[in-house]
Amino acid sequence: METRIIEIAERIRGLRELLDFTPAEMAEAAGISEKEYMACENAETDFSFTFLYKCAAKLGVDMVELLTGENPHLSFYSIIRSGKGLDIKRRPGLKYEHLGYLFKPRLAEPFLVHAPYLEEEQDQPIPLSYHEGQEFDYILSGSLKVQLEGHTEILNEGDAIYYDSSRGHGMIAVGGKPCQFIAMILKKPKEGAD
Repeated sequence: METRIIEIAERIRGLRELLDFTPAEMAEAAGISEKEYMACENAETDFSFTFLYKCAAKLGVDMVELLTGENPHLSFYSIIRSGKGLDIKRRPGLKYEHLGYLFKPRLAEPFLVHAPYLEEEQDQPIPLSYHEGQEFDYILSGSLKVQLEGHTEILNEGDAIYYDSSRGHGMIAVGGKPCQFIAMILKKPKEGAD
């Protein structure tokens, strides 16, 4: 297993134990079975972006802290130079590059996403993810097939979509070439916040 995955799994386990959460409570928060959760926490399997996002929320930490072990500290502005975003590789080939990981507190999670065109995905059901908040995706190049529960949309360069990410959503590159897009995940406002 990749060293980075082991380190992330150890951070999740350490925080869970420190906060006295059971594996069952974490599994429920992540929306998976306890067995699946333990496989992730024991670094026996890779974890999805959604898993990391939900674990970070349950543990009360920034997702970047789970990924790097460091807490973001810039609160006025931050700059991420081209190609210098925090890499998050989830799902075969799908690569997220976090473009705001140095800033705290963030109201949104901005990513540059690289989705490879994979022939084997084209005739398969698209796996759906669920996480609280809303999401905005803007296509920079290529084409993206977006599955939103019972709806399917094809987005091309310059197209954008905004949706409730607590509802099932998934995507794959289509059209015979990779797709690159900006994904902005907006966090659910805390109760009582204006």
